[in-house]
Amino acid sequence: MNNSEFLKQINRYHPLSDDTMKALLDICTEEKYQKNELLLEAGNMARYYYFLKSGLIGYYTVDEQGDNIYKIFFEENSFVASTAAIVQDKPSDFNIVALEDCSVIQYPVKAYRELLEKNHDLALFHLYYLEKNWVVKKEPLEVSLKYETAKQRYLQLLNNKSLFGRLKQHQIASFLGVTPTQLSRIRKEIN
Repeated sequence: MNNSEFLKQINRYHPLSDDTMKALLDICTEEKYQKNELLLEAGNMARYYYFLKSGLIGYYTVDEQGDNIYKIFFEENSFVASTAAIVQDKPSDFNIVALEDCSVIQYPVKAYRELLEKNHDLALFHLYYLEKNWVVKKEPLEVSLKYETAKQRYLQLLNNKSLFGRLKQHQIASFLGVTPTQLSRIRKEIN
């Protein structure tokens, strides 16, 4: 298992000692998920944290009409988990799905949380990661959902070329909170 990118991403937030690195790698396994395979189904307890080595992952919930509503997408070198479900120790509200064939490093929630309690450096990584990705990045997203039009949010998504080119139109519409017809109108206005 090649862990160099995994460890490099962790060390971007906070460096780990050799002992902590070894303890963390000891609980990791590399897994493959096929396109459309669920890593976590809504209603189930989150049993793993994931590091996405290759592929694309989406978080979605299902509305009353049975449509998938996408909350967020993850590209390579991202840490993925149903964080709220883990913190609250309750079943996940979201499905986590492989939108492409994926390779992940996964590590069990229980063993990882035990390591967090024993290893100060790992706890600092976790804290800094959550601050940056679930506080700093999430706040502007919430503001944009409240105050920006779907067209403005579409233009922002369009700027993320690597992600935009990998998403299907129905996924983009769902993420923006519009129907496919409304998305077509937005695309016509822009072109």
